[in-house]
Amino acid sequence: MREPLKIWWVNHYALPPDGAGGTRHYSFAREFVSRGHEAVVVSCSFDHATGRETRLAEGEPYRLETIDGVRFLWLRAPSYRGNNLARLWNMVVFGGRVWSGRGLRNLAKPDVVIGSSPHLFAAVGAAKLARTLRVPFVLEVRDLWPQTLRDLGKLSAIHPAVQTFGYLERYLYRRARRIVTLLPKSAEYIESKGAQPRSTVCIPNGVDRSLLPPSAPPPEDETFNVLYAGSHGVANGLDSIIEAAEILERTATAKPVLFRFLGDGPEKKRLMEKVRSRDLRRVRFDPPVEKRSVYRVLQGANAFVATLCDSPLYRWGMSLNKLYDYMACGRPVVFGAHVNPDPVADADGGFSVSPENSAEIAAAICRLTEMSPEERWAMGRRGRDYVLRRHDLGTLATQFLEVLEDVIRQYRENPGHAVKERKRREALN
Repeated sequence: MREPLKIWWVNHYALPPDGAGGTRHYSFAREFVSRGHEAVVVSCSFDHATGRETRLAEGEPYRLETIDGVRFLWLRAPSYRGNNLARLWNMVVFGGRVWSGRGLRNLAKPDVVIGSSPHLFAAVGAAKLARTLRVPFVLEVRDLWPQTLRDLGKLSAIHPAVQTFGYLERYLYRRARRIVTLLPKSAEYIESKGAQPRSTVCIPNGVDRSLLPPSAPPPEDETFNVLYAGSHGVANGLDSIIEAAEILERTATAKPVLFRFLGDGPEKKRLMEKVRSRDLRRVRFDPPVEKRSVYRVLQGANAFVATLCDSPLYRWGMSLNKLYDYMACGRPVVFGAHVNPDPVADADGGFSVSPENSAEIAAAICRLTEMSPEERWAMGRRGRDYVLRRHDLGTLATQFLEVLEDVIRQYRENPGHAVKERKRREALN
């Protein structure tokens, strides 16, 4: 199948490059458009990172905007601050408005609807919309819910939130014609929750070459700049990086080390207070930067650091946007996680350490300061080559299109098969 496709992609937090956040859906959609297809990305107009309404005028319920050939449909949903019931209500309202087809009624009928997590209400809205339109539904899994609540939030299996998300999770896995996961080890988990065998394909995060500046060695000055860029949330384990900075302020290193935290999130205020209370002089917090400009900011670093919470959740793998962005800039990365595969270790593009281990983070950064600029540059180039070879979004977009074409072809040839198979599995469960 090589006919032009009409693709609708629902993700609550999707952003174009003028936003400070993930642009996976924009980059894929732009690739689809460049190959003659039509793409609409449905997202929420309320910006999670800044806590502000950024896309719609007062009283405007939705807006259709074209950005680099990609049509974004911005849907209004209630504002909120932090992770609370107001945020949950924002998710529910957004999912309901997707289900209702708000802002979509005047568009040509799509050939496929993709619903993306992290939260499941948006994906459920996409699945219901696809059913109403009688087109196939594809699910994109970015996080495992409710497993994330259990492993990171420490909620019990009988907690109402776990029970609710568990029901929605099973519904989505049964409903989807195909499941695209970003987590390389998650197929077994997904199939255990009701997905059809061999219906899951891994298409990880990657880097958009069109946004990358030319490769260049890092600046060499008196201070060794270590940068964390990304969300400041519980799962990011940033306390251990601040504690590593405290260790290095007391340690003689080849160069003084400055830690910079670029971004925003629910933990940022607390982390800034922690730095103030400990009187750390070599830690700086900076506001988020739009994706279109972030790589040039990243190139000003000598090295990057990231860690994940020490959680069994990551036995299913991970696909961190920030990690690929770091490596694409050609700088060494200190990465604290127990994951398989580990891109940093596989590329020999830095040092992998134990998760949330401030002593190991500090020791790895100290080693980097003792290396020659040529050794660090060679290490960074190995990481860049690895990412461009394995995580180029143009290549990943080709894989995604092949999945969509196959789903649409099978649906047109036998539209009733999936319904019968779903009912059979529901009867078995």
